[in-house]
Amino acid sequence: MRKVLIANRGEIAVRVARACRDAGLGSVAVYAEPDLDALHVRMADEAYALGGSTSAETYLDIDKIIKVAVESGADAVHPGYGFLAENAEFARHVAAAGLTWIGPPPEAIEALGDKVRARHIALEAGAPLTPGTPDPVRAAGEVLAFAREYGYPVAIKAAFGGGGRGLKVAWREEEVASQYESAVREATAAFGRGECFVERYLDRPRHVETQCLADAYGDVVVISTRDCSLQRRHQKLVEEAPAPFLTQAQTEALYRSSKDILRRAGYVGAGTCEFLVAQDGTISFLEVNTRLQVEHPVSEEVTGIDLVREMFRIAEGEPLGYDDPPARGHSIEFRINAEDPGRNFMPAPGTITAWNPPSGPGVRLDAGYAAGMTVPQAYDSLIAKLIVTGASRAQALQRSARALAEFEVGGMPTVLPFHRAVVADPAFAGEPLRVHTRWIETEFDTPMPAQETAEAAQTAERERLTVEVGGKRLEVIVPAGTRLGGGAPPRGVRGERSPRERGVRGGSSPRASTATLVSPMQGTIVKIVAAEGQRVSAGDVIVVLEAMKMEQPLTAHQDGTVTGLAVEVGQTVSAGAAICELTD
Repeated sequence: MRKVLIANRGEIAVRVARACRDAGLGSVAVYAEPDLDALHVRMADEAYALGGSTSAETYLDIDKIIKVAVESGADAVHPGYGFLAENAEFARHVAAAGLTWIGPPPEAIEALGDKVRARHIALEAGAPLTPGTPDPVRAAGEVLAFAREYGYPVAIKAAFGGGGRGLKVAWREEEVASQYESAVREATAAFGRGECFVERYLDRPRHVETQCLADAYGDVVVISTRDCSLQRRHQKLVEEAPAPFLTQAQTEALYRSSKDILRRAGYVGAGTCEFLVAQDGTISFLEVNTRLQVEHPVSEEVTGIDLVREMFRIAEGEPLGYDDPPARGHSIEFRINAEDPGRNFMPAPGTITAWNPPSGPGVRLDAGYAAGMTVPQAYDSLIAKLIVTGASRAQALQRSARALAEFEVGGMPTVLPFHRAVVADPAFAGEPLRVHTRWIETEFDTPMPAQETAEAAQTAERERLTVEVGGKRLEVIVPAGTRLGGGAPPRGVRGERSPRERGVRGGSSPRASTATLVSPMQGTIVKIVAAEGQRVSAGDVIVVLEAMKMEQPLTAHQDGTVTGLAVEVGQTVSAGAAICELTD
């Protein structure tokens, strides 16, 4: 290999470009129109436009990407994660063009990327499994039949997906139809295929996984275990390696099952086997992600292995040449997303006006953006990943608290307040680990003040002032033009909202009456739940928005009758746009 085309965007494209430079390889970036000045475009040696603004027109267009690869003189393709990373047809097109595919064989992608087939392989390998449907379901009625046999809750999961998208949980019979429809919509939007299967949902489990590497000679190694239990909407927020508080027998079972599954599938490259660990310690196989994971840096930090460069070596036919590496120390990754935890982790795209990341011992930052860049609504909300490593879990947590306190991002809400709170929460920082995959929604109770959105900032400007009180230096943020030392106290005190709310509540804006339900974000209407003239109560879902690849139910902010419903399915609405009136 001499030159690698990176078929992705954001922080993972930056990560691969850096690995190319470390390995002495050329790098080629591709970009959609919103990413004209993106960081990955600047980091790569060359960059080519894909001619379009949506994912379908650009990062999911196989023909365009292969054309750029050939015309740029690239001789290899790295898919990153998401988009086409787990698309077997893309891998075949890469090989047919005479290029090296830096990933698993298409046959392995098909076998393990299809979650139903992956369950069959896991069964053959003797891996532990929770009950599930042997094939994709074709309608909500089949979900109901499964639930009647095995009980609630049940998980409805995209057969060709990953990353928490296309995964919905039905806790009661009346939720099945809507959750099935939502899972199919999300799966189709994210992966181009809407097939879903069903399995018994384990309540309050830990999410534990193994980072694996396999070469073309049948050797498979486990680089480390990871715990990824801190999730919202079944998408990870915090990950750590190695997975803490596992018994030796559990660790051995995870290693053994992972290797047997990958060998049986004929796997080559980097991959992750995911498992759930129930409250009683029972392990159940979840899925295999046939790509590099977002959280791969924590495994790199505790083993010293550069997983992207190992992918390069394996793609060139080199043997691994080593066994399972020992882990040293402990590493924790915090995903820095453009989301507001005070508004149920509502996506909040915008332009980064301030960017002051931390540094110091044990601190690594994998970022996809810098100051002045815009996080677009069309793509994932991930801005950067903060990875903190220490000699022990306790030291990693101490360093994390310091690094998170230093981290400043301006211009949009981020999940930083949640991270600062969780590293001090006994459920996460104490022993034993008491968090689970639904802990944020059900048990996390630290108040999270709603953050100011970019739109609100434009209508209510603030300024930072430095004052001294009793000789002590303090920084305060006040409305622009506020005079200190007299007059009325600063306005703009923001209320608090628990992130445990199930939906994003609409509300009023400076341009609307209190009866108006407005969209709190830019997004696309994917479902209208309430009808004109329908009587609703506060908290009832009115419409469902899709923003930054996630569905967000928009709920009534007060009791009332729905009038003037002003949107339709497929319509894009801006933040503050009127959805309907809720009148007595």
